[in-house]
Amino acid sequence: MTDRTVLITGATAGIGEAAARAFAQAGWRVIGTGRRADRLEALAAEIGAQMHGLAFDMRDEAAIDEALASLPPEFQAVDLLINNAGLALGTAPAQRADLAQWRQMIDTNINGLIAMTHKLLPRLVERKGAIINLSSVAATYPYPGGNVYGGTKAFVQQFSLGLRSDLHGTGVRVTSIEPGMVETEFTLVRTGSQAASDTLYGGADPMTGEDIAQTLLWVATLPPHLNINRLELMPVSQSFAGFQVARE
Repeated sequence: MTDRTVLITGATAGIGEAAARAFAQAGWRVIGTGRRADRLEALAAEIGAQMHGLAFDMRDEAAIDEALASLPPEFQAVDLLINNAGLALGTAPAQRADLAQWRQMIDTNINGLIAMTHKLLPRLVERKGAIINLSSVAATYPYPGGNVYGGTKAFVQQFSLGLRSDLHGTGVRVTSIEPGMVETEFTLVRTGSQAASDTLYGGADPMTGEDIAQTLLWVATLPPHLNINRLELMPVSQSFAGFQVARE
């Protein structure tokens, strides 16, 4: 084992779950967070003593405080924060979207992320650690129905660059990871339809959670004098969309 500890939010599925396994296999201590306690318990049982699970909702700031205060001594010195927890809800255009879904995305993708970051910054500065934020290509390339989800990821992208500027001179590294199509539970959560998920990913050879997890591990283990500011990834099958044209 190394003497390094990573805290990964949203470790109960997809990229976060794959990252927990990848970092544990590389010898890191792993703190995994998520809403689904049963999944966290199963993952911790699989990984073993190297992992400590914290079950709470990222939208509940008091729960974040309580969870961080409960960390065992050997997990308290956090070297890396991976802000992975987030979600997309709905595909309707803005004029027909559900306002409650917009608020849930903002509360999770933005408010939860900034709360966790703010609370861990003193430890990260002390350890000359790193922050990796999961943004998305949706931060850069708008698409129909992306509205608030894309807006939240654009915030994550810009917040990462702002943190990088503010943390100048502290030794803390900050990276925005911006993936394109990754086959996880993303589309199933967004649409509630397994068929929609199967249609989106079918024949596309998308990236996997494991692909992104290995990218996160690579970024985290680069020499400490080197910072990756932004990293955009897409499967070969995906590229930049054309402009929309409405015709009479």
